Amino acid sequence: SFLWCLCTYFLAFNFPLLWEEERYTDGVKWKFLEHKGPVFAPPYEPLPSRVKFYYDGKPMKLSPEAEEVATFFAKMLDHEYTTKDIFRKNFFKDWRKEMTAEEKATITDLKKCNFTEMSEYFKAQSEARKAMSKEEKQKIKEENERILQKYGFCIMDNHKERIANFRIEPPGLFRGRGDHPKMGMLKRRIRPQDIIINCSKDSKYPEPPPGTKWKEVRHDNKVTWLVSWTENIQGSIKYIMLNPSSRIKGEKDWQKYETARRLKKCVDRIRAQYREDWKSKEMRVRQRAVALYFIDKLALRAGNEKEEGETADTVGCCSLRVEHINLYPENEGQEFVVEFDFLGKDSIRYYNKVPVEKRVFKNLQLFMENKEPDDDLFDRLNTSILNKHLQELMDGLTAKVFRTYNASITLQQQLKELTTADENIPAKILSYNRANRAVAILCNHQRAPPKTFEKSMQNLQAKIDAKKDQLSDAKRELKSAKADAKVRKDEKTKKAVETKRKAVQRIEEQLMKLEVQATDREENKQIALGTSKLNYLDPRISVAWCKKWGIPIEKIYNKTQREKFAWAIDMADEDYEF
Repeated sequence: SFLWCLCTYFLAFNFPLLWEEERYTDGVKWKFLEHKGPVFAPPYEPLPSRVKFYYDGKPMKLSPEAEEVATFFAKMLDHEYTTKDIFRKNFFKDWRKEMTAEEKATITDLKKCNFTEMSEYFKAQSEARKAMSKEEKQKIKEENERILQKYGFCIMDNHKERIANFRIEPPGLFRGRGDHPKMGMLKRRIRPQDIIINCSKDSKYPEPPPGTKWKEVRHDNKVTWLVSWTENIQGSIKYIMLNPSSRIKGEKDWQKYETARRLKKCVDRIRAQYREDWKSKEMRVRQRAVALYFIDKLALRAGNEKEEGETADTVGCCSLRVEHINLYPENEGQEFVVEFDFLGKDSIRYYNKVPVEKRVFKNLQLFMENKEPDDDLFDRLNTSILNKHLQELMDGLTAKVFRTYNASITLQQQLKELTTADENIPAKILSYNRANRAVAILCNHQRAPPKTFEKSMQNLQAKIDAKKDQLSDAKRELKSAKADAKVRKDEKTKKAVETKRKAVQRIEEQLMKLEVQATDREENKQIALGTSKLNYLDPRISVAWCKKWGIPIEKIYNKTQREKFAWAIDMADEDYEF
């Protein structure tokens, strides 16, 4: 499948007529689509009778529905989520909805619930899976391959395409990112009657499980999703889509980065215009210009309207309130500074203190005059007005295009500044990750430090210490061999010296690799590099960098990412410029 994808991309990018031949008009994405539908999560298996749940110190048998939800909490018992008040409150509220009347009357306080035996049972299961024999693991692998071959591919027009996420996520507890107000709520099991199937009329329709029906079978060839349903936490629509390595996804990716490259050609004109608009006599034009400056300079999201039912107080640039910024005037030659503090997408806190130009600062003071903290900062602006203006500046321009442009251009500039010819491969990869990190910081792609971070750093430090001891021993042996060679002066001792010198050199390289790894891990502990790498960075920049410096592409992109960016790996040479 991967080789087939490579061939498809090679043909597509070297013979554009193939794309012209397969591109439809009026938004049509395909004319024939056939697939097998989704793979549902397995049904709940009740706990063995020996595994007990305790309430107020006494064992209590739960109904299957209540027990299943209790296991979700038990599996997370060692995670910090289960210590958070909002997580516990939401979980308990949703758990009680699954209880019988008798259980509800008894279980009234989460603090009196003991999930320890359940938790230990699942830990033991996890260890048992790790300890499986080679034959047992092979059997599971073969079954997964069988399911993949049946459900993991579709036919779209004349192409066999890989499907991305054909397995429906099992029920569980919602975690969210940051301090999400819905964390701990129950993600309900998705059933056939929740599912909308999308396929062509002349295809063989997917069969629902025996005794069930699909919610709907649709034939919408202006979308590329195969299956959809609505999840219960945010009320958002989820999709089963084609794999990122598919022809249609690759083309969409390529178009996205080409749009961002078009912005490069007119960004100076756009910047000059919004700077001029800071002086406009119309308040709405000034507000639009300052907002666009922040979207450009800080890669802020525009701030789309919340989906129905979403309660998190998240904002973007257009929906900032007065309370989300503080102004620090110029003082003793210091710059004008704006302090931002708000919850962005996925409830991730955005905090930043940035110097701004004097006219931007004065405009912000004007926008804040006679307003309360919960008033809109840009009260003459919304995302619709901004997006309409962006379209007028450049066809296809959105806040996300600005984000993509600034992310990609930052990576390219950082790679040029940070990479030097005298570095070895581990040091060059550290430079790459530092360039990627600059982008992740720009885009506010944060994460909590991994739960195992301290332990893994301790293990890595132990390896470094052991390698240093090994190096000391090797240097001592080399010194001894040199002394021996001075006395004996024969070929055998000369060879011994050379062997010991190579051993020292090899251990020094191994030590440097470990130390670079430790530095990289420490610097990345609270930064999520993956989001920008997959969604905002033109992959041709990374491919060109690898080719220029002789870095194996697998050091930068894993197998899945190499499949996704097969088109870029084929297209870009070492001289590619974004």
